[in-house]
Amino acid sequence: MTTHDAADERLRRWRLVLGGDSADGTGRALTGQDAAMDGALTALYGGGGGGGTGTSRKGGGSRSAGLGASAPSVARWLGDIRTYFPSSVVQVMQRDAIQRLGLSALLLEPEMLEAVEPDVHLVGTLLSLNKAMPETTKETARAVVRKVVADIEKRLATRTRATLTGALDRSARINRPRHRDIDWDRTIRANLRNYLPEYGTVVPERLIGYGRASQSVKKEVVLCIDQSGSMAASVVYASVFGAVLASMRSISTRLVVFDTAVVDLTDQLDDPVDVLFGTQLGGGTDINRALAYCQSQITRPADTVVVLISDLYEGGIRDEMLKRVAAMKASGVQFVALLALSDEGAPAYDRDHAAALAALGAPAFACTPDLFPEVMAAAIEKRPLPIPDTATGS
Repeated sequence: MTTHDAADERLRRWRLVLGGDSADGTGRALTGQDAAMDGALTALYGGGGGGGTGTSRKGGGSRSAGLGASAPSVARWLGDIRTYFPSSVVQVMQRDAIQRLGLSALLLEPEMLEAVEPDVHLVGTLLSLNKAMPETTKETARAVVRKVVADIEKRLATRTRATLTGALDRSARINRPRHRDIDWDRTIRANLRNYLPEYGTVVPERLIGYGRASQSVKKEVVLCIDQSGSMAASVVYASVFGAVLASMRSISTRLVVFDTAVVDLTDQLDDPVDVLFGTQLGGGTDINRALAYCQSQITRPADTVVVLISDLYEGGIRDEMLKRVAAMKASGVQFVALLALSDEGAPAYDRDHAAALAALGAPAFACTPDLFPEVMAAAIEKRPLPIPDTATGS
């Protein structure tokens, strides 16, 4: 590429970014596909019709273009952006369109749902609209949700099962292991009193090894999920992980969602789409009530992992919530507090509650879906959790 070509490409990119107002300073005209791309960007970020914000791409004055409020015009626009932009950009633009232009109601129309690019955030929006969704739209909405769920399962299920199977094997310690199953670190620590200084060695009178977890050796996992609006992506990922865990015979899985009420969706875990449509995003939050229910379902505390996924804004009784966590931990329950289970990191959360949980030995932190299997494996093995360095709740 010549110097002139490079300069022209920079000018073209700036023209697309700045939006073509008279003061953008580029003096550059767009043609062909560039003009079409500019039209798609202007419809969303240029203000004007459709309930837009009235700001240009550079934060300046109002512009005339807009998406309008009709499903056909929005559906055409969705088709355009999928033609001109990569999937990751399409998902951001869809999210901005829903937030900036108030298009949530249009997602209740089948032709709109058929045009969108499915992603986790779109699923969250659909779930929040679930109760208002007409019957003619529900099957299309379920198809959109099912595609996103299938993509998540394809990405995460195999590694999750492999990671947790290994953790279950290692957690089943035996005292007469085969040579290849000896846990040398634990064996040496258990036999330090048998150290022979003249030989510089330890006599291993007692061997500790890794057992092989049989189908009868079970851990119990309780996923307790806050379904307030800010937790939408976490609800989606947690539902998929719940289904994966429920498919493992050596793990007994319970899935509970809550706002100010508590709903046990365990009997729907064979289909995460049913789980998701059984949630009701939004509303208040009563963590204490949810934990009280989860606590009542625990029969083998030493073999139980409770995972609370919440931004910790408690509308119930704060002190009772903390007492419940302390009581569960004292009984042997492994308690994990996740501020989010998503790729975006921690949302706004109650820092006082996070600090109080950390003081009880249950640091709260945001967890990505890719890290979740390792977090669960550590909890099953009762070893320190792999808390990210960027964690804000620990």
